[in-house]
Amino acid sequence: MEENKMCSKASSEKDDFQKIANKVSFYTIIWNVVLSVVKFLAGVIAHSNAMISDAVHSASDVFSTIVVIIGIRLASKEADKEHPYGHERLECVAAIILAVVLFITGLGIGFEALKNIFAGDYSKIQVPGILALAAAILSIVVKEAMYWYTRHYAKKIDSAALMADAWHHRSDALSSVGALVGIGGARMGYPVMDSVASLVIFVFIVKAAYEIFKDAMDKMVDHSCDEETEKQIYDCVMENEQVRGIDLLQTRIFGNKIYVDVEILVDASYTLGEAHRIAESVHDHIEQKFSKVKHIMVHVNPWEENPS
Repeated sequence: MEENKMCSKASSEKDDFQKIANKVSFYTIIWNVVLSVVKFLAGVIAHSNAMISDAVHSASDVFSTIVVIIGIRLASKEADKEHPYGHERLECVAAIILAVVLFITGLGIGFEALKNIFAGDYSKIQVPGILALAAAILSIVVKEAMYWYTRHYAKKIDSAALMADAWHHRSDALSSVGALVGIGGARMGYPVMDSVASLVIFVFIVKAAYEIFKDAMDKMVDHSCDEETEKQIYDCVMENEQVRGIDLLQTRIFGNKIYVDVEILVDASYTLGEAHRIAESVHDHIEQKFSKVKHIMVHVNPWEENPS
């Protein structure tokens, strides 16, 4: 009966995870498509390379969100014979793909900006129109709102891919700030500022790509939890009065979940059955207290008060 309840709870949590991720991703795609079209048209009509670069950045968000949807869907699959530990790491794969797309997008924008800057003849650069300035302001407001919206739900369901998508929105908002400054500078008599703005956008995009890539790789290579979380798990184990000490406590991050291996000390005089019940109690207590913990291995070592 208890096992059925746990399975039902796990299934419900996965359904909620999928629903929230799909809802956020749907709104993200709609807004990014609208913004991409508006910024691209504004860039072409108002002769702003910075705004066209920003439009490309927003368009890459659409592809990134599709990658996030696929990654989350695959990561939510139940464990099977070939993947007994589940598929959570596939979400990290999605985040890595997203980071690579961001990096390549940034390189393209940076290369074009440098080419215009080092061309030397700025007299041929057209001054951006007021429409480009308005599009930059609109982009900053919308993308910052999308960042906070996506970030809220990424934290709620603890999704690395969704959080990566949130930072993608923030990088787009920051790039629009760069575009705004560049367009404003160009309209004040410094046409090269439009290209300088594109270069600033490149820096923000590459920085965001690096942070997303590093976070995903940490979760792919069994990185341990932070010290605070490990201390909390340690204290949780020691709350059991029959546990005399801990010989070993190891944690590793698996996708967006935590795996725990712990060796506890119990009185050597206990029977095998009693030691097993203590281990089960420790296991269940950790599971109840830490929702992110997916798997716990508790090993029992004998403790003797006066060893010979």
